[in-house]
Amino acid sequence: MTKEMQSNRRAKIAIGVALAIGAIIWMIPFVWMILSSFKTDAEIMQFPPKILPEHFSMDNFKELFEAFNFIVYLKNTLIVVAFSFLGMFFNAMAGFGFAKYNFKGREPLFYLVLATMMIPGQVTMIPVYLIMNSLKLTNTMAGIILPGLVGAYGIFLFRQFASAISNELLEAARLDGASEWFIFTRIVLPISKPVLAVQGIATFIGGWNSFLWPLIMANDEKYYTLSVGLQLLKGQYANNYSLQMAGSTFMVVPILIIFMFLQKYILDGYNVSGNK
Repeated sequence: MTKEMQSNRRAKIAIGVALAIGAIIWMIPFVWMILSSFKTDAEIMQFPPKILPEHFSMDNFKELFEAFNFIVYLKNTLIVVAFSFLGMFFNAMAGFGFAKYNFKGREPLFYLVLATMMIPGQVTMIPVYLIMNSLKLTNTMAGIILPGLVGAYGIFLFRQFASAISNELLEAARLDGASEWFIFTRIVLPISKPVLAVQGIATFIGGWNSFLWPLIMANDEKYYTLSVGLQLLKGQYANNYSLQMAGSTFMVVPILIIFMFLQKYILDGYNVSGNK
């Protein structure tokens, strides 16, 4: 083994050890939060602290759903997530249209869509709220869902991917008598699985963590999402740390699970070619 190979091997080992240490440090707060959700307040506050609970208990999670109405917040969050996935389908349609159809004003319209990515969401919240208010959609699920149904980033991502799809493939399908709807749903979408997976992860995380807009639009607790409910929990039960840990765990764990199972699609979605 040459000196250069030995040097490279030592460098890889050093990098691996550094990454492992960093991963462990990063995981400590999450592990502490999850384990604390099964503890009582007395166990959390004891010194010296213990990592594992003395007796695992689901009482905190039961209280979330029985006493704090988390089942309503969960239902609202799932509705937001479901419509976010519907919006992802609309993003795919728009991106495919920009990539494969020639129509008047296509380029200026696409640049206009891209320009909206440069505007912070906080800037447009007041105008969008006034529009929703004029349509009498404030304090409704429709008012919470509609403004975020489609997004410039999703359209851009699908457009870039669809641009790489072979035009010959689409023309061959048209010559065989396939309709445009058939081409999109039976040819383009199956090819686009990697980018759909990437956008799906981002869509799920965005819908699951939706906080500011539901907080602005909803005056009634029956329209609150989990993030808003968790903030209320922290305000009303500021000294009940075990209950707060349970609520935070309930918010974070589904995202971690989704990410662990689908993380391989992130790089694939950005690197794969539409010609596959």
